[in-house]
Amino acid sequence: MAEPVGSATIDLDALVANLATLRSSTGATIAAIVKANAYGHGLVPVSRALVEAGADYLGVAQLTEARELRRHLPGIPIFTWLYAPGADLVGGIGAGLEISVGAPWAVDEILVAARHAGTVAPIHIEVDTGMARGGFSPEALPDAARTLAAAQADGAVDIVGLWSHLARADEPASGETGRQLERFHEAHEVLRRAGIQPRIRHLANTAGVLWHPQTHLDMVRPGIGLYGVSPEPGVATAAELGLRPVMTLSSTVVAVREAAPGTGVSYGHTERTQRSMMLGTVPLGYADGIPRSASSRGPVSVGGVRTRIIGRVCMDQVVIELPVGTGPGDEVIFFGAGGPTADEWAAAAGTIGYEMTTRIGRHIPRRYPPGTVGS
Repeated sequence: MAEPVGSATIDLDALVANLATLRSSTGATIAAIVKANAYGHGLVPVSRALVEAGADYLGVAQLTEARELRRHLPGIPIFTWLYAPGADLVGGIGAGLEISVGAPWAVDEILVAARHAGTVAPIHIEVDTGMARGGFSPEALPDAARTLAAAQADGAVDIVGLWSHLARADEPASGETGRQLERFHEAHEVLRRAGIQPRIRHLANTAGVLWHPQTHLDMVRPGIGLYGVSPEPGVATAAELGLRPVMTLSSTVVAVREAAPGTGVSYGHTERTQRSMMLGTVPLGYADGIPRSASSRGPVSVGGVRTRIIGRVCMDQVVIELPVGTGPGDEVIFFGAGGPTADEWAAAAGTIGYEMTTRIGRHIPRRYPPGTVGS
């Protein structure tokens, strides 16, 4: 088998250190969020490391991904919240997953599934407090609460939690988080009047953990911070927050050429060299997750020296300016330890750090160095 042209090295020790840093900000139960293949870092190795390091819960969006996770980690509570009508809720209940319910059709389907599974379905009720995305609206919640209270009395469901999601927690000066918390407490009161008392109330994401302690409640759900990326670098960078990068994306210089001033580089000659320079070809491109929007801007590091992409990002390669003394076979760090940060790449591409790690293709090998936690 041919050697891959790039790799993502995953530092599980950094992951565990980030969990400890976030835990130091709260006394609440920690639900470590590992959705989207653990933000691109590898679902099972990352989840195993987090559980070994003391995470109380795991949270994963897709029901199918939650079932995969359960096969590898049988004991940890797993919370999952995203599925479509007709999903295999019977299998989810049978796997002991704690499933979110946030729409009338979901109530109907979870009750049918619980009956078919022949066991109690553990659920978390989702309420919409300001995202306009998922969860019961204030108008729909009373009817749902009555139905679910009756189902709990009948032994069909166990209402474990009440939850919602913060829309603007990464803007500490915004008053929206406070308004969402008020709406959340109002929803809790609706459930209380219906005879429901969830054991776990959870609202805070990473930004909530860091900047809104009033939202911590019973459980918090850190995600991006676990992976060493700031939820909003304009407020505080990952380094300022004491978070370490977990993924290092790297490749290798495979070709070198000397370019005279005025040489057009890559498709469309959107950039021409302003002086004589050495150019290096690196075999990662937009098919691998390198944003085309970072053409002529994306930062890289070669031999400890910062440089950048020259011209357009291609499907499977980029051209960079080579520092003096570097050449074929030298490592090129796109982001991570020893190179630019994911947030710097996000700024170059006009996106957010979350997208940088999750967009790296699954065909790019994830490497877990020997000796790290969970490897």
